[in-house]
Amino acid sequence: MTTEQRFGPLFVAEQRRRYGKRPPENRMLSYDLAVLDEYEPWRIWLDEQLDLLPEPAAEAFAANLWRDQNFWPDVIELATGAALRQLGFGVEFERRWGHLTPDWTVIGEDGDPVALVEVLTHSPQRGAFAKMKAWHALVERIKQIPVPVVLTVAGDPARPVDAPDPRTAKKIAQDLRRALLSPLNLTAFRTEGYTFVLRADPRTGQAMRPTGMGAVLVPPSGRAGIVSARSVCAGIDRKVSKYREIAQEAGLPLVVAAGAHRFTGLEVQHLDDLLAGLPTLSVQFDFGDSFIHDPVEIDPNSPPRWTMSRDLAGVLWVNNDFPFTTAWRPNPDKELSLRQCGLGLDRSVLSGPAHLPDPRK
Repeated sequence: MTTEQRFGPLFVAEQRRRYGKRPPENRMLSYDLAVLDEYEPWRIWLDEQLDLLPEPAAEAFAANLWRDQNFWPDVIELATGAALRQLGFGVEFERRWGHLTPDWTVIGEDGDPVALVEVLTHSPQRGAFAKMKAWHALVERIKQIPVPVVLTVAGDPARPVDAPDPRTAKKIAQDLRRALLSPLNLTAFRTEGYTFVLRADPRTGQAMRPTGMGAVLVPPSGRAGIVSARSVCAGIDRKVSKYREIAQEAGLPLVVAAGAHRFTGLEVQHLDDLLAGLPTLSVQFDFGDSFIHDPVEIDPNSPPRWTMSRDLAGVLWVNNDFPFTTAWRPNPDKELSLRQCGLGLDRSVLSGPAHLPDPRK
């Protein structure tokens, strides 16, 4: 199958026809990646990766790739295969080993398997996409109010603000229209159990004036919270528990490739901090967030630390920025077997330190 038949101009035109006239909240979150010219290199790369898969697997990827819950896990999985090929290895997708099918089996120059690679993608919490779309539906309604102001939602800092359902969003927009068009100089608007606040420029104290003629709501992002690799590392441990037996039976090193959905904010530095036991805390939030995270207790003298299982050869971190570079984090106890099987530590595609500093020394 050719690139043109998958994600070329015909695909872009069909996506625009099917989804272009829908309000943004009713589109897939990856819509811009699917249609905008600036993301054409992404689509070309995706086509190239699918052309390297067996046809049934390529068809399955192509059919499901653009769904919200599939896009980033599929991209991380394809990027893992691309990184292994760039190292000069052959790869087999979902080769069966007993009753399991690791995502990638790495093939050496002599045609024999040299490693098993399973892929893990860190994704936002369940329901996050639906909440973001619900808030965006209200954003689109408020855009129609011809008063150029910036609004946020005042919420309890101890809990997240629930997103309004469609009926409530419609009523909120109607009430805000009346309030903003009234002669009263209000700075807070209460409706349907929500409080909307008129934002002021901190430099002038005057109401913010956004570009354009409509009102702008900056809603809760759905992404606020602590950014930590602990859940990813727990997932890696579960992968090792699932695949350790077949790796031992085959006499092959087991690698977990890990990456993260962009909305999570998770990067390889968070993994490095946890591996090294560094007393760091990362939090992400946006202008419209009132609730950031639940109370957190951290003992700087005893920060959390993750130690790789003895059955894990290492973690291949896949960055979620095109062209999806990788960073190799080996298990210190498995470095020799990695060198023996050919997953070299000096290849340019696997960047980053081979060893992490021990903060206790």
